[in-house]
Amino acid sequence: MPTFSTKRRVRHSAAHMFDLVADVERYPEFVPMCRDLKVRQRTPEEEGIEEIVADMTVSFKLVRETFRSRVTLDRPKLNILVEYLQGPFSHMQNRWTFKPEGDEACEIEFFIDYEFKSRTLGMLMGAMFDTAFRRFATAFEHRADQVYGRKTA
Repeated sequence: MPTFSTKRRVRHSAAHMFDLVADVERYPEFVPMCRDLKVRQRTPEEEGIEEIVADMTVSFKLVRETFRSRVTLDRPKLNILVEYLQGPFSHMQNRWTFKPEGDEACEIEFFIDYEFKSRTLGMLMGAMFDTAFRRFATAFEHRADQVYGRKTA
């Protein structure tokens, strides 16, 4: 199964970055390849934990696919877990972890592993997905700069 993992230090608080990633409805505005995102269900769990079921449509050139996932937002632990429910994958899971580094910075860890059901779709989208995942961290950091203001070193 293809996997991708990255760690990145950003000049925004862990709470701000968590909020930015948790705001899934805004993804079509700035996330690479995300053309649409619809929240189907939002359920508060225990205090500070929320579960979202959402459909995300990704597209690249002539390929357009929609998949459903369950997103668990764990604010007390500053973790976000995304679990695949249905769509073009046989498996997909990704995880965000936000580690505070003082009040004005944090380390973000992003991990994903996935596999397409169709070998052909995997060959078409695989390399492009790898490129997009590499751009995700930058896209979220740029979004944070727009929303919260650019922090100086």
